[in-house]
Amino acid sequence: MNGYAGVRLLPNAVTVLALCAGLSSVQFALDGRYQLAVASIAVAGVFDSLDGRIARLLDASSKMGAELDSLADCVSFGVSPALVLFVWQLEGHQFGWTVALVFAVCAALRLARFNTLLENTEEPPYAKEFFVGVPAPAAALVALLPLLLELQFGPGWWSDAAVISVWILLVAALMISRIRTLSMKTVRVPAPLIVPLLVAVGLIAAAVINEPFLVLTLFVVIYLLHLPYSVYRYRWLGRHPEAWHVAARQRRAAVRAHRATRAPGVAPPLHRRVAGAARRRVSGSAGRRGQASWAETRLDPHAVPPPSDRIAPTPLPRNSRRRLGLRKSRRR
Repeated sequence: MNGYAGVRLLPNAVTVLALCAGLSSVQFALDGRYQLAVASIAVAGVFDSLDGRIARLLDASSKMGAELDSLADCVSFGVSPALVLFVWQLEGHQFGWTVALVFAVCAALRLARFNTLLENTEEPPYAKEFFVGVPAPAAALVALLPLLLELQFGPGWWSDAAVISVWILLVAALMISRIRTLSMKTVRVPAPLIVPLLVAVGLIAAAVINEPFLVLTLFVVIYLLHLPYSVYRYRWLGRHPEAWHVAARQRRAAVRAHRATRAPGVAPPLHRRVAGAARRRVSGSAGRRGQASWAETRLDPHAVPPPSDRIAPTPLPRNSRRRLGLRKSRRR
């Protein structure tokens, strides 16, 4: 029984470590050690990504853990980054403290909305792949981008107090906005990609050790570039919700089957092919009509076309036959 209680305590202990790391960044900033301040917030983000996963793996989720996690996020990714940036460049600025307050308040509002959305049962199933607004840990690193640039490249226009203030306000607006951002919690890694992914993690770790601020800057830029794709994907799933229920492997099989049977130059856009095939698979209307055609059942990579409904293969173009190594037999 004591061992089980200790296991349930582990996720909360990781959350407390994240809180301590976030608060330590303020102390490092007051001492002028901004490298350690940025590193502390990054470490807090790592701890924050682990506590929830550990709680789910150990079946140790609790109401107290959820409330403690929200409080730690508000301090580590709302208050601490605002104070670090204020001590760095905004202390002598006329509206510096106001900007810091706005960022901290927006972080608190974003976390409060996140807690209320957990109880919302009216969201569509595909909505669990997305966050509403930029998450607080990601927003903290994005807000620190001017400081990262100065630590990596030295002072520049990104070190100006006015530029930093505008940037902080933009990030604060992204936190409380309604845009959808991808959530890594629902990502599933296929078995063949596990080993290459571990190798990539090792390479990233080596890069972080050698050039930590450059790697963090690249991560922030990549995250900002993914935002338009995330918005597009959410809107596309809103128009084609049936495609979300189809596994990615079956979607790829549908695309390959379509490419193998279509005539050159007459293919509809990719999203229409996948959505249409998914709609036919989910609705099951083909089965109710009798015998489904081979074109409607090609989402299944193991499906065999019935004898009465086979589709004659489309001849490949001459250039494609040459690239595939196919030669037309000559008559003797």
